[in-house]
Amino acid sequence: MAKESAFIYSDQLIKYRFSDDHPFNQTRIKLTYDLLKSLDLLDDSDIIPPRIATDEELELVHDPRFIEAVKLAGEGKLSEEVGHSYGIGTEDTPIFPGMHEASALLIGATLSAADHVMSGKSKHALNLGGGLHHGFRGKASGFCVYNDSAVAIRYMQKKYNVRVLYVDTDAHHGDGVQWTFYDDPDVCTLSIHETGRYLFPGTGNVTERGSGKGYGYSFNVPLDAFTEDESWLHAYTTAFTEVAEFFKPDVIFTQNGADSHYYDPLTHLSATMKIYREIPKLAHKLAHQYCDGRWIAVGGGGYDIWRVVPRAWSLIWLEMIGKSEIEGPLPIDWINKWQPRAKLALPAFWDDEPTIYPPIPRKSEIEEKNALTVTKTLYPIRNK
Repeated sequence: MAKESAFIYSDQLIKYRFSDDHPFNQTRIKLTYDLLKSLDLLDDSDIIPPRIATDEELELVHDPRFIEAVKLAGEGKLSEEVGHSYGIGTEDTPIFPGMHEASALLIGATLSAADHVMSGKSKHALNLGGGLHHGFRGKASGFCVYNDSAVAIRYMQKKYNVRVLYVDTDAHHGDGVQWTFYDDPDVCTLSIHETGRYLFPGTGNVTERGSGKGYGYSFNVPLDAFTEDESWLHAYTTAFTEVAEFFKPDVIFTQNGADSHYYDPLTHLSATMKIYREIPKLAHKLAHQYCDGRWIAVGGGGYDIWRVVPRAWSLIWLEMIGKSEIEGPLPIDWINKWQPRAKLALPAFWDDEPTIYPPIPRKSEIEEKNALTVTKTLYPIRNK
């Protein structure tokens, strides 16, 4: 009998690791896995081991010369000059041993999730190791070597002939996925992110609407710095609901970066755990409304790996299995296991205290500006 949801996981996913002090730290996957295990809400029968993506699968999106460069880099055989031309060996994306194999496993994990859902083995699938949305055809960027979301979407188009709605709630614009499908009317991309005025990658403006046959299928909601929960959720709920109604997808694919939280060290938004309760709820609802439940979810950004990511990502799985109303204290055995390794005090509860940050001086101005941005973003489909 098919299970409702599949959790793609292996300890090998943590091998995607640039250095001990790099902000992109996949220990957060293990933290989330352990939290769910401590709750007794992740069965061994739910877990699907990932496979390694083949070169042919990677070439659905990536240039073969780039793939070869990644392989050489991981073997210590790539010159610095050539590496930099491919975005490899930079401060953001430094070289590490076995870089190709670790990266191809993350891609394979997302492909495993896609196959599980599209073959009908489950309605939903979650790969927290994925969400590397900054990878380009021939260049690594922003902590991302290969782009698992883009490869998986192209893979689903080729194998299952489906229309895909990609929704990205990372604080950084989902540029690599957007540009991959910018001229494709069968892939609709929606990215809700902090404005690129002060944040990498600097793209994701309202005016980026697609090109050629894909014009009108790219949507961006760049939010002002210091945006709080209510304004963030208004943008997300309004945009996702209206874009889904416009596009009517066959499958929903969500990227779930957890870096819009106030605690995140790399971004400037002021959201709390409130948004991470609501993000998966709406994805789940719309997947059942338009796609017979077909929903693939991946991870993404999230650089407070101790206080934010495990709670936020656990709530995606808990929504998938109908346990998202969980509240109160976190399991004490999880806290006791990880606190000795944590660089910050682990949270004691699922929800944040209402006083984790001081009042935002420009609150009403920010909310008004964000509401206007949503209106501009959705203008074309509201006025068809």
